[in-house]
Amino acid sequence: MQLVGILEIKSYKKIKEFLEDEHVGRVSSIDKNGFPQIIPMNFVFRNDAVYMHSHVKGEKLDNISRNNKVGFEADRELEFLPSYFEDPHNASLADTLYISIVIKGIASFVSNREEKTLALNGLMEKYQPEGHYDPLESTMRVLDAVSVIKIVPTSLHGKYKIGQHMNSNDRMILAKKILEKNSPTAKTTLKIMGFEEIDDGLRMIDEPKW
Repeated sequence: MQLVGILEIKSYKKIKEFLEDEHVGRVSSIDKNGFPQIIPMNFVFRNDAVYMHSHVKGEKLDNISRNNKVGFEADRELEFLPSYFEDPHNASLADTLYISIVIKGIASFVSNREEKTLALNGLMEKYQPEGHYDPLESTMRVLDAVSVIKIVPTSLHGKYKIGQHMNSNDRMILAKKILEKNSPTAKTTLKIMGFEEIDDGLRMIDEPKW
């Protein structure tokens, strides 16, 4: 079965929801010797762009100053599927349910104070939703103490594997095995797969088509 098209996230809304929820992304830039440098970063996705904050000096900033073409990705492993789900003798059948977003884009340093404030407050709203802080204002001197990197995507691709490539019966069988295995992520994974737990097992409430 050709899975490439089936695994593609076609819903931009789903891509945005994932980027809004995910806490760690990785930005890739090219260093002075031509090697890619990959750094994990907190980020926020606003107005169709990725924003990250950084110290005002550092290798990734130097890299971007030389070459503003960058990569960015965020991913989440939902559930590892052990090989014995299919065959206790064939390790090659192990698999993973996942979501991933990969961006190629143009990076820049935000100099507009209003946009910089919007990005930094967006980061706080995302990572500290309970509040208990004073929002930044564009006139504050603290804005000069940090850099804000903006990535405008030139291409944005999402992939996911949550059972959408399986028929309903096989998907239910897999869901029951995940429930029985009872990993720390099982309940969340089953919800994303379109199942809910009921008294006598599981019920499919949604087709996992993105």
